[in-house]
Amino acid sequence: MRIGYLECFSGISGDMLLGALVDAGVPFSLLADTASALDVGARLAMRKVSRGGLAAVKVDVLTQENRDQGSGVRDQGTEEGHSHAHDAHEHHSHEAEPAHHSHEHTPQRSLSTILPVIEAAPLSDAVKRRAVRAFQLLGEAEAAIHSIPIEKVHFHEVGAVDTIVDIVCAAAGCEALGVDRWMASPLNVGSGTVTCQHGTLPVPAPATLALLGDAPVYSAGPAMERVTPTGAAVLRMLDASYGPLPVMRIAAHGYGAGGHDTPGEPNLLRLMVGEAQEEAASAEQIAVIETVIDDSTPQVLAYVSELLLEAGAWDVYRAAVQMKKGRTGVQITVLSSPSLMPALRDLLLRETTSIGLRWRLENKLALAREFVEVETAWGKVRMKIARWPSGEVANASPEYEVCRNIARQHGVPLKQVMQEAMRAYVEQERAPREEGR
Repeated sequence: MRIGYLECFSGISGDMLLGALVDAGVPFSLLADTASALDVGARLAMRKVSRGGLAAVKVDVLTQENRDQGSGVRDQGTEEGHSHAHDAHEHHSHEAEPAHHSHEHTPQRSLSTILPVIEAAPLSDAVKRRAVRAFQLLGEAEAAIHSIPIEKVHFHEVGAVDTIVDIVCAAAGCEALGVDRWMASPLNVGSGTVTCQHGTLPVPAPATLALLGDAPVYSAGPAMERVTPTGAAVLRMLDASYGPLPVMRIAAHGYGAGGHDTPGEPNLLRLMVGEAQEEAASAEQIAVIETVIDDSTPQVLAYVSELLLEAGAWDVYRAAVQMKKGRTGVQITVLSSPSLMPALRDLLLRETTSIGLRWRLENKLALAREFVEVETAWGKVRMKIARWPSGEVANASPEYEVCRNIARQHGVPLKQVMQEAMRAYVEQERAPREEGR
């Protein structure tokens, strides 16, 4: 299993994560192209900086607004400058002291204007799903804090162009790493106050606190905001679990820098990527949520299933059941990480006619997984490989999304693409054995 571990000893924000991704090997051009694809009048700048004596990467989002203000950011530079690209949106600045700026010109956007921008961008479905989920989580948090419907929520700091770019580029960069499971250390959330659209608020900001849920947090170091709403939303978007660094073989690592150097400690986010060195069959907890409905239409239930998957459910399935008095119903079963159970439970009750459900925690046993690419007549296909504890292959299957895209692009049957991928994989595995004879 390929693991991405985020060491949040100085918190996490969108720009820190982008810097860590680049430093860990994600091409900066990928993130820059993603920002351009959004077509919101923003571009990325990247430079090498020093934080606490450690080399790191700083990535900034340049908009017309902060260019007019004279951000001081130098594209692709190697010398550290004082970046103020995010100063107009303090929730993303990671500065040593809270900034005080006017928000009169800060854009205010609702989900109904942000989500179409993401959906219209020429990006992969997986990237769009993650980014959309992040903003939906932000919207739900703001709605709960202010006790208003989510449709009435207007984002201030988190709705600015730079944060749309932060979130979507983070989704694209994390996707490029091919990580199977995201983990994070306990979060240093900081302390003190932060000035925003609603005035002076305690750290962590209310939206951040709502998004973090039951994540383990603490406060250390100088008073400042260390976990931003964007950072918290990205952790939820990745369905990150929390705990100590697992046993893993490190393949890549990177440091992403915050806005300023802080005395006595590096203002950095460290990312480590590697292969888990555990038994091939590992156990973990899984939440199972079930409800039976006998007064809904197939279209509504299909829509609810889509919402559950977009909200982070691992799987959703429906089965016809015979209920009392001869009634036919549909049992909806949702599988997810335990941390998502409350959100998925509420979604089920809100979107269906059910007035009750049941849930439980079970143990999930999973074989070790890895991914390899094989070459076909239509291009490369990604294969998912599962192995027994002995190391022998238990199962191999081509990734559906890749095969579907190839089938549509080249006008060939999907089954033919999948068969060709399997044939190529078998030949690829057979070649080293024949050479060794």
